[in-house]
Amino acid sequence: MKTVQINNLTAGGQNPIILIAGPCVLEEEERALMIGKTIKNIAGRLGMPYIFKASYDKANRTSYQSFRGPGLKEGLAALNRIKKELNVPILSDIHCVSQVESTAEVLDVIQIPAFLCRQTDLVYEAAKTGKTINVKKGQFLAPLDMRNVVAKIEEAGNHNILLTERGASFGYNNLVVDFRSLPLMRSLGYPVVFDATHSVQLPGGAKTTSSGQREFVPYLARAAAAIGIDALFLEVHDNPDEAQSDGPNMVYLDKLEELLKDILSIDDVVRKHK
Repeated sequence: MKTVQINNLTAGGQNPIILIAGPCVLEEEERALMIGKTIKNIAGRLGMPYIFKASYDKANRTSYQSFRGPGLKEGLAALNRIKKELNVPILSDIHCVSQVESTAEVLDVIQIPAFLCRQTDLVYEAAKTGKTINVKKGQFLAPLDMRNVVAKIEEAGNHNILLTERGASFGYNNLVVDFRSLPLMRSLGYPVVFDATHSVQLPGGAKTTSSGQREFVPYLARAAAAIGIDALFLEVHDNPDEAQSDGPNMVYLDKLEELLKDILSIDDVVRKHK
């Protein structure tokens, strides 16, 4: 497997599991910064490399009326300030080619959302920046179909690739995780990420918003760690019930450390077994 360098962090191989975590969307900047600082302190105590994530624009909300975030210009400025304050890499998602140039000036990891993973122009232009590209596997794709996404990124001369599992559509308003996807995607030669919070989302399950089942996040995260992952993606909030996006599937900030200790204990067993 290729390893991927993200600033001073290395994903893949025998390197420690990277934690990718933060609020779903930028709400108040100070709140996002507080969440990021707390997560960084937890990750530091546990010896986990940390990447902060938050969206500047949630362009795929169920309803036109839903909160989307501060937008591109204001959101990138906030992410840049958070990046400097926390001194950690920053990840956020893009939605159209016109956003590539400006996001590449701030982001260390450019994320391609699951619904857009087949958008050739978006994937290719993002890859041309040379930044690490994290592609979320579409809910409609088989794991090995991601080979075609990988090929598009490689065609742009970029080999800094992360592949993320976040559940597959299972009937209406429901997702299920086929854990075979983790070793299957890893066989494509790049580090794999497990998104434990979006995997418990119930898309459109609350009529004009998505719902979720956050109580299952620990179970899925532990299962993924037992199979073997290179990074764990979690959306975290100090009060998910107040969150303006994806609250029902986010992890409580004060429950995070307990969950991560479980993940690291399982990962230690897996690594020793290998």
